[in-house]
Amino acid sequence: MTSASVAVGELSLKARADRRVPCSEAISATAFPYVGDRTHRYRLVLGVVSAPPAFMSQIVRGDSPAWPHWHKEGIVVRNSGETVTVSVPHAWRNRAAIAWGYGGHGEPFQSVVLVGCGLQKTRGRAYSGGFYLRAHAACVPLTFRVGKRTSTVRFGLGRHCSR
Repeated sequence: MTSASVAVGELSLKARADRRVPCSEAISATAFPYVGDRTHRYRLVLGVVSAPPAFMSQIVRGDSPAWPHWHKEGIVVRNSGETVTVSVPHAWRNRAAIAWGYGGHGEPFQSVVLVGCGLQKTRGRAYSGGFYLRAHAACVPLTFRVGKRTSTVRFGLGRHCSR
């Protein structure tokens, strides 16, 4: 095996670096903050993001050998004109990846930049997407950044995160 073929094989196991998601890739508009329902509560992050629940039980087999497990879960961003960056921390990039928006064609990314749109602060835009995993279950941290503010939020995928 040549060093070039090894490098290509290694790249296939990694999520792509990042993706800018334009406003046009939102699947719908909704009231903000979006809270979900009684058993599936979304969480407000930095006052701008309605992030998925703390625990999500249904993990399914994906199509990628490199990222065999998947959980589909949308995200909602307030129409405040603020850009939101969601990132998988460096220590987790060989275990988890994310995707939101249509243009990624189902590919996993290390970070997603949701471009700021609109100025209706009581409305949000929803994006389809979710989480890719190497293992069937994990407690995945994601870092959210809006301007200079950041917050790390944990997501229990197939298992609960310890407190």
